[in-house]
Amino acid sequence: MRNVISFMGANYVAREVRWNMPDGWMQGQNAVHAWFSPVETFPERFDALLRAVKELGFDAFDIWDAQLHWSWATERHLEAARDLLGRRGLAVPSLAGHFGATPEELRSVCRVARAVGASILSGGTPLLSEWCSGLVSELRGQGLKLAVENHAEKTPEELLGRLGKGDEDVVGAAVDTGWFGTQGYDAARALEQLAPRLFHVHLKDVKARRAEKTGFQLIDMGHETCGLGAGIVPVAGCVNALGRCGYAGPIAIEHEPEDFDPSDDCRRSLLYLRQLIEKLP
Repeated sequence: MRNVISFMGANYVAREVRWNMPDGWMQGQNAVHAWFSPVETFPERFDALLRAVKELGFDAFDIWDAQLHWSWATERHLEAARDLLGRRGLAVPSLAGHFGATPEELRSVCRVARAVGASILSGGTPLLSEWCSGLVSELRGQGLKLAVENHAEKTPEELLGRLGKGDEDVVGAAVDTGWFGTQGYDAARALEQLAPRLFHVHLKDVKARRAEKTGFQLIDMGHETCGLGAGIVPVAGCVNALGRCGYAGPIAIEHEPEDFDPSDDCRRSLLYLRQLIEKLP
């Protein structure tokens, strides 16, 4: 089993608010947009991000859309991003996030993905239900795949229900193991059930729900991420399931705390994941 292991850019959602994000995901996301969108400072700031990821031991980086968004990414942004990724030796398995609500917006997303060499759009778009045939045609024409991520879905069947038939070549699943953990579903079992449509894995661990409120939205809803192996998700079981299924696609290490820097956890998670993969038959 030889999978590309990547660092999910959204791990740093709270980075630009100094690891204090009590007002929810959009607080961090808006700060990230504000930090990276000015083209004059983008090369320096994006390179600092890539350097941090590389120093953790990763050779691949999933760009989160707030770090290079289709709504503001100019040719100067894209040229700088492509050059810096090459200099740092970082591949881009996917763009992660939300991919617009109109065909024109989707095409802008595809432009960014192709510019940085990403082959997967890992997240979601309402076009999957509102413009399905057009979406499928566009993906095929662009040479891209859409991996639909689970969040609210409580079972693999619910996620499969969002995917169409006859589009298996370009529309599949991005399994977030942490969200299945939060929903109380065995993530290892989910991976096996979704294996025929599996394009991307967001390998995430979460802690058990706290008894008392903390003031942080994700923690208080029971989605407190942690390093791999430190929570309630059967991470070793997930890797074993991927091995049994012969999954050869990318695996992103995902850990998005609201109140601290996850870098050290991600470094340890990378080593742990490599050890688990090495033990597979």
